[in-house]
Amino acid sequence: MSDASIALNRFGLGGRADASAPADPRRALIDQMARFDVRPGAIAALPATPVIAAAVADYLEELRMVQRDLRQERRAGDAMPEGEAADPARQVRQAGRQQGRDFYMTAAGARAQVAVASDTPFVERLVHFWSNHFAVSADKQTMVGLAGAFEFDAIRPHVLGNFRDMLHAVERHPAMLLYLDQAQSVGPGSVAGQAAARRGGPQRVGLNENLAREILELHTLGVRTGYTQADVTEFARAMTGWSVAGITRGPAARFAGLEGKPGSFVFAGRIHEPGSRTIMGKSYAQQGERQAAAVLDDLAVHQATAKHLATKLARHFAGDEPPASLVGKLEAAFLKSGGDLPTVYRVLIEAPEAWVAQPVKFRTPWEWSIAAMRALGTREIPGEAVLGLMNQLGQPVWRPGSPAGFDDIAASWAGPDAVMRRVEAAERMAARTRDTIDARARAAVLFPGALSATTSQAIARAESASQGVALMLVAPEFMRR
Repeated sequence: MSDASIALNRFGLGGRADASAPADPRRALIDQMARFDVRPGAIAALPATPVIAAAVADYLEELRMVQRDLRQERRAGDAMPEGEAADPARQVRQAGRQQGRDFYMTAAGARAQVAVASDTPFVERLVHFWSNHFAVSADKQTMVGLAGAFEFDAIRPHVLGNFRDMLHAVERHPAMLLYLDQAQSVGPGSVAGQAAARRGGPQRVGLNENLAREILELHTLGVRTGYTQADVTEFARAMTGWSVAGITRGPAARFAGLEGKPGSFVFAGRIHEPGSRTIMGKSYAQQGERQAAAVLDDLAVHQATAKHLATKLARHFAGDEPPASLVGKLEAAFLKSGGDLPTVYRVLIEAPEAWVAQPVKFRTPWEWSIAAMRALGTREIPGEAVLGLMNQLGQPVWRPGSPAGFDDIAASWAGPDAVMRRVEAAERMAARTRDTIDARARAAVLFPGALSATTSQAIARAESASQGVALMLVAPEFMRR
């Protein structure tokens, strides 16, 4: 790979026919940071988080009322309707699922539209990187519509800022608080916890450690970095009270007395565990919301966090087995700058380890799909088509199924069946070009100074222009970066 091709493909999201190769690849990448648009038109046109949250709140309230009416009718011994009318709760759930899917589909389409059209693809790649680092999964009913808003609200505004600010935005976003059940966490010694204990009964409340554990293990320090189970529990106690207004349901919500606009972050003092906390040997005597915030501040600049993030960035840009020298440079830049992300990115751009000529990464299905659409000049990108393609290729948008996010190594994406699915997708994409693209000329633009003679000859021997495009999309140069 030439430096220009590396800038377009390894750092960026793939070349475009209407863009020339950068004369100074490193400078071109740095300059993108000044032009990045946090809220481009396709995203700005989407329903905002409060709108989505209000819709979810309305759905949950309607479901609650329907279920209440059904219970009352059964207790009264009233005759129950038959057919579809016999289960009005099911109808409400179906309507809620469709509404959530509509939010999800339009957001996925906007994400793809922005990535394909962007003239700052390096920064867009970083948005996708951090969104996967702080992964949520659009599986729960309350999560489906919020997954896209999470990336647009918590990641994009901070991708060129300080890691601390991104960390706070992520952990306070309703998607994260709901996904990892933080909104259900009640301190046993809190006002609400003690009231629940006195009341007894089947609706018990208690501490939930999910978010505290994932913050330590995935978002900041990384696994096996010195914290203990006791630290997880103490951190979970510090985080009690961090909740979401309007769409939190269950005993925790009833005891907490949550108020505020649906989807807004709220601190519920009634469910916060009182007292000071000791986490990784440090005492936190702050009260209320400030206690967990102070822990996050320390985690954001911890040496283990710096190494964990540096390793993931190096793996993403320099190979599945990240060079230790690059990890060290990124870690040092993170610590010296206090977590200033543009400083870290500049060190990455200047590091020779990220510019080796041999392709070092196998494109994930998302990366390959966006690169293909950029290569073909795709303009209309319906959300439904994006979801269908990504489901076919095995990387459903915002649905990693785990807080760890999607894997960033070739072994997870380069299997024979996965490659064959790309071949089939490439053939469909190529057919839609209707023989209007000269694949040899297009490939020379997409991979300046890096198109192999083998690939060029294979495209030249294609039986049609469309077949040449399909071959280009599955060539080694296109599959790897």
